[in-house]
Amino acid sequence: MPVYIIERNMKPESPEQLAEVGKLSAAVCDDMEGVVWVRSYVSEAEGKVYCEYEAPNPEAIQEHARRVGIPADKISEVSMEIDPSMFR
Repeated sequence: MPVYIIERNMKPESPEQLAEVGKLSAAVCDDMEGVVWVRSYVSEAEGKVYCEYEAPNPEAIQEHARRVGIPADKISEVSMEIDPSMFR
């Protein structure tokens, strides 16, 4: 399954709002075939959230965002994953 990094221009207003969006996002993933939320990173300083998802295609990511009511401003397919252990 392809892996995508999604850049979202959004700054959660509170931990409670972030929890609500997270619960809804997980529920929508449960209803969508092949869409898996892996993890997210929040940058309050930039007003962005970066999310890692597995999905069959970018259109599925856009549909997920539409259903949750959050932006998916940039969707990048990951072509290779590397980590420091590969170079030691």
